[in-house]
Amino acid sequence: MRNILILGAGLSSTTLIKYLLDHSENQWVVRVGDIRLENAQEKIRNYPHGEAFAFDVHNVDQRTEEIRLAQIVISMLPARMHHLVAETCVEVGRDMVTASYLSPAIKALDGAAKEKGIILMNECGVDPGLDHMSAMKIIKEIEEIGGNLLAFESSTGGLVAPGFENNPWQYKFTWNPRNVVLAGKEGARFLHNGKFKYIPYHKVFRRIETIQVPQLGAFEVYGNRDSLTYLETYGLYNLKTMFRGTIRRPGYCEAWDIFVQLGATDDSYVMEDTENMTYREFINSFMAYETEIPVDVKLARYLNFEKDSKMMKRLSWLGIFDNTRIGVHGLTPAKILQKILEEKWQLGPGDKDMIVMQHQFDFIKDGVEKKRFSTLVYIGDELGHTAMSVTVGLPLAMVARRILEGAYSQKGVQLPIQPDIYNPVLKELENYGIQFVEQDVEISGNNPEHGTHKQT
Repeated sequence: MRNILILGAGLSSTTLIKYLLDHSENQWVVRVGDIRLENAQEKIRNYPHGEAFAFDVHNVDQRTEEIRLAQIVISMLPARMHHLVAETCVEVGRDMVTASYLSPAIKALDGAAKEKGIILMNECGVDPGLDHMSAMKIIKEIEEIGGNLLAFESSTGGLVAPGFENNPWQYKFTWNPRNVVLAGKEGARFLHNGKFKYIPYHKVFRRIETIQVPQLGAFEVYGNRDSLTYLETYGLYNLKTMFRGTIRRPGYCEAWDIFVQLGATDDSYVMEDTENMTYREFINSFMAYETEIPVDVKLARYLNFEKDSKMMKRLSWLGIFDNTRIGVHGLTPAKILQKILEEKWQLGPGDKDMIVMQHQFDFIKDGVEKKRFSTLVYIGDELGHTAMSVTVGLPLAMVARRILEGAYSQKGVQLPIQPDIYNPVLKELENYGIQFVEQDVEISGNNPEHGTHKQT
């Protein structure tokens, strides 16, 4: 039988692995490798066509042999390791799929991959991935009816589901905590009304917009990295507005900005004596030296908040003013903050998470300006099959299955932006309850502004 190789068995791989095992029958064996063998064993359980093994991506001999024995490789490893897998896939001539952003190192393998006649498919998760597929579908539809697209905005958020946002931040980790702590580090670049806009890191969580999600109400959005690259990716060279953002519940950005302004999200240096430092001392290390003023009072004054304000209660709830010892040597500020948050923001037993994605398209058709909203709300079932795991894993698995079945003619480094890739996947996803709701609204009046992101 053919061999599907999955490297990495973290939380986001659960639904991916289950889908491929459910469809294995007598067609293929699913081999799951992870640095921790028990992670891989837990994912395959008692499936007859599943195999688990301990895997170290830095072991060149093991990596080469495992990839050589596979027909297709799905990398669920940390993003910084994908290029190692991709290089070996090119070397031995094996197709590869990832959910992560296309890196320059993998993009550089395009020519070699084409020579080998293989596909290196990237950005097939939820964001990036499902966002590409759903957006390109509508962009193509607008083009086919003779519409002229003026503005495109797209935002996604991994959140806790309604009824489970039971802490002052209304947030819990639904994916890699480190990525949450370091979010916004690259600042944000986007296009608004024909003008290029740039937001530095220290302003990312201050310059936000509000969107309305049907049935759920208002959410806030902050800029996500470089939106300008999508002008080329989507072939949208004449747009007036292009913006991509991350969705959070109201109040989150203002609160998170406190850590940014303090310097608590800095990952560029190691702090001294962190094994003996307390959470309270960690926060105090960023403040002026005033021994007679308690840390929480000092921070409230620094931020210009009342000590009993809602914002200070959010901070206090995290335990940052407690005398709890960090207890780990050699941590950066960002890693200390991550440790603090992981103790408070973990999904609990019975908690459900939620993916919210919303696109907005402004276009002209027959002289009439219109907005089209396309919104996805998907709620997870249980801790093992979270909304994040499902929406990352299913598109990835469906694309990988079709590559294995020879459905795609294109070779080399690819993204899921062609109709023969995204249309069948979007259709199949509807069987799993992953479906976008669309709404067209005519724009009344003579308004030169396009898109909802305001210049600030």
